[in-house]
Amino acid sequence: MNQPQSNLVEFTVSELSFALKRTVETTFERVRVRGEISGFKGSAGSGHCYFTLKDASACIDAVIWRTTLMRLRFKPAEGLEMVATGKLTTFPSRSRYQIVIDHLEPAGAGALMALLEERRKKLVEEGLFDTARKKPIPRLPRVIGVVTSPTGAVIRDILHRLRDRFPTHVLVWPVRVQGDGAAEEVAAAVRGFNAIAAEGPIKRPDLLIVARGGGSIEDLWAFNEEVAVRAVAASGIPVISAVGHETDWTLIDHAADLRAPTPTGAAEMAVPVLAELAAITRELASRHQLSHRRAMEARRREFSTLARALPTLDDLFALRRQKFDEVSGRLARSLRAEVTIKRTGYGAIANRLSPAVLERAVVERRARVDVLGTRIRNANAADLRDAARAFAALRARHDIGAVARIVTRQGERFAQVARLLHSYSYEAVLDRGFALVVGPRGDAVRSPDQVRTGDTLAIRLAKGELGAIVAGPGKPKSRRSLPRAPHPDQGKLF
Repeated sequence: MNQPQSNLVEFTVSELSFALKRTVETTFERVRVRGEISGFKGSAGSGHCYFTLKDASACIDAVIWRTTLMRLRFKPAEGLEMVATGKLTTFPSRSRYQIVIDHLEPAGAGALMALLEERRKKLVEEGLFDTARKKPIPRLPRVIGVVTSPTGAVIRDILHRLRDRFPTHVLVWPVRVQGDGAAEEVAAAVRGFNAIAAEGPIKRPDLLIVARGGGSIEDLWAFNEEVAVRAVAASGIPVISAVGHETDWTLIDHAADLRAPTPTGAAEMAVPVLAELAAITRELASRHQLSHRRAMEARRREFSTLARALPTLDDLFALRRQKFDEVSGRLARSLRAEVTIKRTGYGAIANRLSPAVLERAVVERRARVDVLGTRIRNANAADLRDAARAFAALRARHDIGAVARIVTRQGERFAQVARLLHSYSYEAVLDRGFALVVGPRGDAVRSPDQVRTGDTLAIRLAKGELGAIVAGPGKPKSRRSLPRAPHPDQGKLF
């Protein structure tokens, strides 16, 4: 019995697979699917990632190509509930359908908070939020850099508050504060401010303010991105974060050096109030003047007390004046006594040298010479005649030349002896710079015991003689300590 012929069209496996692929892609051209990410894995070689979106009853394969993954704002992670937007297609080699995702976002605030908490823990483990990394905020910044939108109310509020409190030079780096690419722009602005040269034509800010108005967690998500958080944490310039309202917290608040509840609050934290500074300055100046006056008054009282304790000029010179008067009196008495002694000595010498005494002495000496001469002539007349005859005989026997040579040799010996005698004499010692001290009795002074205080001494030098008076016993002084002669132009104290 023949089988009936079927009117069904016969397909090959490939034809049926690609027909189904076209049908699915045409019917479900673009869809949004909500589900939990499971079995997430990425390909290290290609950069694509694969996972499954599932709910309580079903699951669907998903793929994100590398180029799409790079620009996604929210990255997929295991266990997150996400809303995926993409195109539904099939994979003919496995006869499986899948969704090719081109947009991914968390499914509600709970998922965002879970993602935010996971990211926060990761950055905390890296130490980006450590208190030790915080930099002090400058007291009076000369230039403030503001990273925010140039058209919003935030920048106007900041400028208005700065103008009211303490007018300061402000540099604004315009960025987008939400949406795709906002986090990258914020990070680029922070890095750009840090890259400004300190001595360049544009003044480098002393402080940065990263600001944005309030909004939902999705609106503020750009300030939770790692690229922005890491840029703020790495900033060499102190950063104040002012994102959202007082109840809004982002990861950039933890990385910043100071968090402000609002952008206006950031301006208040950045600069002090000029009027308050002026009042404080006036108060400090007044306190400084008062303390200075008190210190001067205390020094004046102390000086007066010390001045009363100091001796007067009369007290200082009384002892010296008394000693001077005593020495002056002794000097006058010594001079008078010395003059008296010298006058007596000169008188005795003058009496001995009077003409009558000299004449008597000459007469006596002449008479004695006459007596001795007569006695010598009478006693030695015969001897003289014998000596004359002997001398005449000797003269005849010896020639005059031999006598002359003998006389010359004797003269040379005499001269040599005379030079030796002179070298041993005290005159030669005087020629070498020494002095001979002669006491009042004419004898040489060899010891201090030979003289008394007030005695007159004669100091004989190589050329000339000096007079001196003994002032008293004393120790010899070194050459360096000998007093120098006063300058001829120097006046006298008394």
